[in-house]
Amino acid sequence: MHRQLRTRSLALALALLLPALAAAQAPTPPAPIVEVAKADVAQIAPRRWVPGSVVSRDDAKLATSAAGRLEFVAEVGTRIKAGERVAKLEDQAIRLHLEDARSEVERIRAQRALAQRQKERFESLAANHSIAANQVDEARAQVEQYSAQLRQAEARVRTAQYELEQTEVRAPFPGVVSERLAQRGEFVATGASIAHLVDTSSLEARVQAPLALAEMLKAGMELPVRFGEKIAKARVRAVVPVGEERSRQFELRLSLMDSLPLVGSAIEVALPERVPVKAMAVPRDALVVRADGTYVMRIGGNGSSERVAVRTGTSDGELTEVEGSLNPGDLVIVRGAERLGDGQKVQIASRSQVVAGVTSTAAKPPG
Repeated sequence: MHRQLRTRSLALALALLLPALAAAQAPTPPAPIVEVAKADVAQIAPRRWVPGSVVSRDDAKLATSAAGRLEFVAEVGTRIKAGERVAKLEDQAIRLHLEDARSEVERIRAQRALAQRQKERFESLAANHSIAANQVDEARAQVEQYSAQLRQAEARVRTAQYELEQTEVRAPFPGVVSERLAQRGEFVATGASIAHLVDTSSLEARVQAPLALAEMLKAGMELPVRFGEKIAKARVRAVVPVGEERSRQFELRLSLMDSLPLVGSAIEVALPERVPVKAMAVPRDALVVRADGTYVMRIGGNGSSERVAVRTGTSDGELTEVEGSLNPGDLVIVRGAERLGDGQKVQIASRSQVVAGVTSTAAKPPG
């Protein structure tokens, strides 16, 4: 009987001890991997995203000062160099006018040469008092008259040459033919648009901004530009200092510095709403928002996470102004903070990237 009791007691003790031994022998789970960035003092200003469009600095509907039937128009999509022909009007009638004007020049030039020789003979006879003085005057007047007629005829030649040149529409700048506004065989009047030429290599952004933001914008400053999922940089080329009375907006032109979208693409530009101020800032991804407040997870000196409560302020791009027990240079977790508890060991992953002025670091574990 006593032997059975001892056996049962031993079995019960082993049953209680085995789970504890198994737990003691189980491997310790690895520290979670996190990405970090440095908290730092930065220039912060709230920004407002305003819509805009991508336009070409050279965009023209080409026309001609001549009239006639179109013989040639470049196809849509054709790339044209500066000075190359875009369209051609028939020019037979103008060539006939030019030929007639040149013939008139030759006729008047011959008549003036004859009058010049006659004037010279009369002047030699007048020197010997063989003819009256008024005959010399008439000869001189004849030469001057033919000279004036010759200048008129030469002007008509130049006019005909100009009209002949206008039958060819040439590109004033390099670009792409985006539209045919008249077709081959059509008769176009003087000043009619024939083709739409757009320079796709010289693009900029055009933005209509509220007048209240005008004093914050200066030529040469760089601003974030967003199109689709991509954010790039643009430099302010010109601030047009004229507001529209009804909309209370003014025009802003920005030179695109990075990848260029197509002409007509919709974009958004982040405009500063006030003068930037220095403030402690962290990347927006470092903030953890909970019902009981907002906090960041800082890497402590022993390589453990520390919960630091913060109050958020103005956001500027990827940065957010914060107030709390943070110092410049503190490492805050930007990936993985949501899963951490206070005092938990972490492993820092490499992340070499600059985020809106605050440099992420590939730091080794502190200590």
